[in-house]
Order: sequence, then structure tokens, then C-alpha cells
Amino acid sequence: MSGVSLAVGPRTDVDKTSTSSSGEKGRRSAMTAAGGGALMGSLRVIDIQLVAFILVFSASGLVPLLDMLFPAFASVYIIALSRLAFPSHAVSTASPEVFRGSKLFRIYVVSGTVIGLFLPLAYVLGGFARGDDHAVRSATPHLFLLSCQILTENVISGLSLFSPPVRALVPLLYTVWRIFVIIDWFKDVWFNKSLPINATPNVVAWIWVGQYLAIANLGYFGVNLLCFLIPRFLPRAFDQYFRERDEILAKIEEDKPVQVPRSKPSEHKSD
Repeated sequence: MSGVSLAVGPRTDVDKTSTSSSGEKGRRSAMTAAGGGALMGSLRVIDIQLVAFILVFSASGLVPLLDMLFPAFASVYIIALSRLAFPSHAVSTASPEVFRGSKLFRIYVVSGTVIGLFLPLAYVLGGFARGDDHAVRSATPHLFLLSCQILTENVISGLSLFSPPVRALVPLLYTVWRIFVIIDWFKDVWFNKSLPINATPNVVAWIWVGQYLAIANLGYFGVNLLCFLIPRFLPRAFDQYFRERDEILAKIEEDKPVQVPRSKPSEHKSD
């Protein structure tokens, strides 16, 4: 969600059998659950849930047309970049990890998962239960785009087809678009919804939940974009890509056979 699934690379299960020639442990490729890794459970279960969320949100009529078209545009653009601008290297000796996060960084990512996914989902479900169509309509576009982002990150993190710059651009594209969606959510709950007369404490608390949840999402993803994705994650992805490319080119040059110039035979003149 914040790009960490692409930053730390795909989760791999190490095979216990080792080859006799090199001694390297075999690995079976698996995809990471975005933002939480093993903390969020089985990847396939999460992917199924994400697809279900996307289908439900799409059929609900609560997501604007431009927001529904954005994942298709982003997917086509990402594939075009992977083919034309930043193709994946055929031979890669570098680690799939782009950014090695500390435990504090993991906590930051998990907190973002709670703020960006779980709490808004609970808020939307609560809006359905309370009959608050305004709350549901305000938060649903963010959840739809976030579900598409996480699903795209999961797919890309498990495929070697996509190079580090392309993988880094996925959360960047989605986060920029979602920030504008969150701003609309913020305006809806703060300026377009007024407190009813003689409102009960439960109603007041519910309105406050929506208002401060929108602020929390705007603050988190704004910081994530300006302080992590742009200044740290994206440059490191490009650095790894071009360093890997230079290493491969240097190896190709070393493997080229050296052409030794042939010495011309001396001509002996006969008397």
C-alpha cells in the first residue's frame, strides 16, 4: 500500500534442499501482501478479498467514472514502461529488495495499513449499518483505489518482468491520485456535512470519526509520498536498476573474446 511490498521485494520461502555444485538454497517465488507481509495472512486469500472489494465497489455506483478508469490507465502505462522505457534485465544477480526497512519502518507501514484500509473499511460498513449514504459515498473511492493499488503491487512484486523503477512507480502513481480523492473525502466530511440539530452523542462521535479518519489518511499518505516514495524509494530503485545494468554490460564486455592481431609472415626474397 505504501510501496513497502515492492520496496522489500517478494516474500520467498527458502527451500531446505541445497544444490551440490554451488550450495545456494533454492527459493520458491511468492508475492507479498502489501504493507503487512506475513502479518496480513495468506496472499491468495487477500487477493481474493481485494478482487471482491473491487467488484463490489465497482457495482455499487459509488465510485466516480474517472476513479474507475484510473486503474486501467495505470496498468497500461506500467506495462508500457516495462516494455519501452525500463525493461527488466534478462540476467539479474541483484537482490529483489530495493529498500531494507527497519522494525520502526515496519510499524509505520502496518499503521498505514490500519489507517488506510481497515479503519476506512469499518467506517464504510458502519455507514451502511447506520444508513449514512454520505459517509459511504465519501470513503468508497479511496477504498476502491487502495484495493486496486494493493492488488497491483502484489502481482508486480512476484514477477521478474517488472524492473525496480517500474515497481516503484506503481505506489507513486496511485498515491498521487488517491491524495486528490482523499482531499474530496476531507471536504465532504468537514464542509459538506453539517451536524444535525439535537444530535445525540453517538451521532456526534460518528461524525468526528469520519472527519478525523479523513485527516489521518491525508496526513499519512501525504507524508508517505513526500518523505518516502519520492525522496527515498524512487531514487533507490533507479540506482539499483542502472547499477545492475552497468554490471551486466561490464560482464558482457569481459566475456567478449579478445582478438589477437595476426602477425604478417616475413617475405623472403630469393636471389
